[in-house]
Amino acid sequence: MDMQWCVGLMTGTVLDGNIDVALLRTDGEGVAEFGPHALYPYDEDTRAILPRCLSAALDWNFDGPEPAIFAVAEERITRAQSAAVARLVAEAGLAMSDIAAVGFHGQTVLHRAPVGGRPGRTRQLGDGALMAQLLGVRVVHDFRNADMAAGGQGAPLSAIYHGALLDSLGGGTGTAILNLGGVANVTARDGAGGLVAFDTGPANAPINDFVRNRGLGEMDRDGQLAAAGRVDAARLRQALGHPYLTKSYPKSLDRFDFGHDWAAPLSDADGAATLTAFTAAAVGRGLDLLPVRPVRLIVCGGGRRNPTLLKMLETFAEVTVETAEAVGWEGDATEAQCFAYLAMRRLRNLPGSFPSTTGAAAPTLAGRIATAA
Repeated sequence: MDMQWCVGLMTGTVLDGNIDVALLRTDGEGVAEFGPHALYPYDEDTRAILPRCLSAALDWNFDGPEPAIFAVAEERITRAQSAAVARLVAEAGLAMSDIAAVGFHGQTVLHRAPVGGRPGRTRQLGDGALMAQLLGVRVVHDFRNADMAAGGQGAPLSAIYHGALLDSLGGGTGTAILNLGGVANVTARDGAGGLVAFDTGPANAPINDFVRNRGLGEMDRDGQLAAAGRVDAARLRQALGHPYLTKSYPKSLDRFDFGHDWAAPLSDADGAATLTAFTAAAVGRGLDLLPVRPVRLIVCGGGRRNPTLLKMLETFAEVTVETAEAVGWEGDATEAQCFAYLAMRRLRNLPGSFPSTTGAAAPTLAGRIATAA
């Protein structure tokens, strides 16, 4: 099949107020070209409503009618992200008629993994049908629910795209990909050509929430606060006793599954340092679970911009760390590119999740297709 342009969208659970949007030329198996990508901010009203949605989602917890705020936010998110797609396509010198599909992930507000035979549940805010009408192209959306209906975790969905990126480097088991968003997830080869992927633990979410809670801004920018602090070894050791870290994969997390309250007695700098060390050490525990432990991690996602976290990864996870840019990838665009890639796979009826990546009973199509007609 010919390589075609798709657009991917992603807004992470760290709630940085931005829309990640990227163009990718692909056939859903290989990657022909990384296209332009951008980070467009939400308007202030949309940005302000997102934390309220997360709070309402926690109170709701899939029990009873959805909070009314979801419908309001869903339309705002859809219109804002549709505008972002149109803007990027125009700035790239393309027309919407050049786009095979848009992969619209939506904003995750709640994700519950399967537990003890109980199916998992997930909710992303985003109206694929409305976006298709606004843009006049096919939109692939609702990427996670089919996997969860098949007994899967619904996450991580990046594995198949990460696998294609790993293959572009020559494959093998010595290198894995680590994505540092709200939570951290790893993708690796299993030594027999298969893919393994799972959430290792928290990434930026608890650190950001801690910094906000202290009134110090939206995030620990460049890891400066953590760099000024000391890791509380006793608290870190206790946190590393969490049963999730040694649980076998497939497994997945919600951004709220690991909080920051356990670091509350610490100073601002020491709390940030200890939370950052926990993210790094949890990654190390995840690498220990892999069939073959990698010696190198290629890091994508917003956390790769935190040099303190990257340094702690080398120390606590005992692995060599490189950023996506070091191998010629677009680290700011990787997640958005993933959903462009998944959109093309869905158009071709190729699976997007697998038993070894999400625990689904069988390879499963990821996403539903909405058309403009």
